[in-house]
Amino acid sequence: MHSRRTVLTTAAAAAAAAAACATGTAPAQAGAPATARAHAGRPAVPAPATPGAATRARLRRLISRMTPEEKVGQLFVMRVYGHSATDPDPADVAANRKEIGVSDAAELIARYHVGGIIYFGWAHNTREPHQIAGLSNGIQRAAAAQRVPVPVLISTDQEHGAVARIGAPATLFPGAMALGAAGSRDDVRTAARIAGAELRAMGLRQNYAPDADVNVNPANPVIGVRSFGADPRAVARLAAAAVRGYQSARVAACAKHFPGHGDTDTDSHIGLPRISHTAAEWERLDAPPFKAAIAAGIDSIMTAHIVVPAFDPSGDPATLSRPILTGILRERLGYDGVVVTDSLGMEGVRVKYGDARVPVLALKAGVDQLLNPPDLAVAHAAVLKALREGELSGPDIDAKLLRILLLKERRGLFADPYTTRRAVDRVVGTGAHLAAADRIADRTTTLLRNDDWLLPLSRRREHRVLVVGADADAPSGTGGPPTAVLAGALRGLGFAATALATGTAPSRALIDRAVAALADRDAVVVATYNVTAGSPQRQLVAALLASGKPVVQLAVRNPYDIAQLDGVKAGLASYSWTDVELRAAARVIAGHREPAGRLPVPVLRAGTPATVLYPIGHGLTY
Repeated sequence: MHSRRTVLTTAAAAAAAAAACATGTAPAQAGAPATARAHAGRPAVPAPATPGAATRARLRRLISRMTPEEKVGQLFVMRVYGHSATDPDPADVAANRKEIGVSDAAELIARYHVGGIIYFGWAHNTREPHQIAGLSNGIQRAAAAQRVPVPVLISTDQEHGAVARIGAPATLFPGAMALGAAGSRDDVRTAARIAGAELRAMGLRQNYAPDADVNVNPANPVIGVRSFGADPRAVARLAAAAVRGYQSARVAACAKHFPGHGDTDTDSHIGLPRISHTAAEWERLDAPPFKAAIAAGIDSIMTAHIVVPAFDPSGDPATLSRPILTGILRERLGYDGVVVTDSLGMEGVRVKYGDARVPVLALKAGVDQLLNPPDLAVAHAAVLKALREGELSGPDIDAKLLRILLLKERRGLFADPYTTRRAVDRVVGTGAHLAAADRIADRTTTLLRNDDWLLPLSRRREHRVLVVGADADAPSGTGGPPTAVLAGALRGLGFAATALATGTAPSRALIDRAVAALADRDAVVVATYNVTAGSPQRQLVAALLASGKPVVQLAVRNPYDIAQLDGVKAGLASYSWTDVELRAAARVIAGHREPAGRLPVPVLRAGTPATVLYPIGHGLTY
C-alpha cells in the first residue's frame, strides 16, 4: 500500500515536469474535423462527417425492419475460429462447433446476427495481411446476404507493445508506456494514424485502443506498460492524440478500461479487483484521460470489470453498474458514444452473477455492445428473454442499436465495407511505415543509470558481447526471442554478439553457464523481465556483476526492475520486448542513438517503497 500511495503522490507532483518535457503540438480543438492519411506521404482524406438527421432517419428505418432476434444479435461482438469466413481448417470448425454451435463466421452471422466480430491470433484469424483482408471480406459478404443486411464491425486489440493481435509484416509500433517515455503527441498521433490505416486496409474498422488507464500501482499485474504512464495529465494528452490518430484513419478508437484500471493489484481476467479511490481521487487520477478522449471525439469506450465502492457500494463491477456507466459516464461526462464491455469471459465479471444474467445487467447499466460472452447461445437467449418480458425496453435497445449503427456509418461501413489486395499492398508494412516505427522507437529508450560512463559500449573496448536474460513469449508476429533479437541488432552495429537465453527464472546451473560464457566476452547485456524480490533473475545479475565484466541491464517490460538489482551501474528501460523496441535499445547501447526517453512512471526504492528512486521525468543522456 505504501508503494501505491507514493506513486499516487508523485504522479500528481510530477505533472508539471512531465508537461515540460513533452513534445508535440497542442491538441486540436474539440469538435474540429478530423483528417486521415491512407499511409505516409499520401494526401489527407476528410473523415466522414457526423451523420445528420437524414442518416439517423435511415438507420432508424433499418432498425424498424429487424426482428427482436436480429436486434439482440447486433448487440454482440463475438470471437470465431478460423482464417476464412466460410472454409476454416477442420480444427477450427471443431472449435467453433464446441464453443459457439456453428461451423464458421458466415454461419455465426446467419444464426445469431452478430453486429461485431473480434480477431485473435489464437483463434487463427490473423495469419498474414492478405488472409486477414480475405476473412474480413468474407464476413462482410455473409452480413450482406442476410434478410436485413448490416455490415459487421470488425475489431481487435492492436495496442502495440505487449498486446498486438496482428504481427509482421504489418507495422508494429512501441507500446503505450514506451510512447509515454518519449512524451510526444505527434509520435502517438502518427503511430495511431499509420496503425489505423493498416487495420482498415485489412478490413478492420475498430481498434480496442488506446489504453487510457493511469498506472499508479507498480504492482498492477494486467495494465503496466499498456498504460502511457502514472501522470494523469500526460496520459490524457497522449490518449487524446491516439484517438485523433486512429479516427483520422477512419478507424474507431476505444478508450479503456472505464472508470480506470490503473490502481489494481488483481488481474480482472482471473479475479475481481477493488479500487479504493475516493470520488476526489478518481476525479484527479483516473478521469482526465477519459475526459480527454471524449473531448477528442472518441467513438467507443470499454468498461472495466472492477468494483469502485466510492461510486457503487453494491459490489457490482463497473461493467454492470448503472451508477458508473449511466450516472458518471453518460450523465456526468456527457458521453453518448458506444459503450462496449471488456470480455464477458473474464472472471472479474462472472464472480457474482451467472453467464445468463451478466449481459442483461450490462445492458441495463448502460452498455451498448456485449463483447465475447463465454456462451453466446446462453447470452443471446437471456437478452432476448429480457427484451420480450420487458426487463429491457424496446426503445432502449433501439437507442443502443442506433449508437452502434451510427458508429458503423461514421467509419464508412455502410458505404463500402470491403477492402482489396491492392489496399493491403499499398498500405500494410510499407517501408515508410516501418521507418516511422523505428524513428519513433528511437525516442523511447530510457537510460536510468550510467555510473562511470559505462555506456555506450565501444566496439573496440567491448567488442565481444554476451546477451543473456529473459526470453518472454514474443508479442504477436515479432521475430523474437528477445535475447536473439538484441544480439542480432548488436551484430548489425559492429559487435561480435552471441545470445544465451536464461529465462525469467534461471536455475543455478543456467546462471553458472552464463557466467562461464562471459569468461571470453568483454561485456554482457542482461534482459530482465518484471523482476521481483524473490526472482532468480536477481541471482543471475549478481553473478554477472561478480565477474567484474561490464554489465548492462535492460528492463524489457516494466521499468521497475532496477530497484531490485543492487550493484547495477548501467540500467535502461525499453518498456517492451518487441523487435522495434529491442533494435532501438541496441542502438542506444551501441551509441548510435542518444537515450531520449524519460520515465513516465516513478521507480520506487525496493525495501523502502515510500522513497522514490527515480522520479517521473528521469532519464540520462550521453
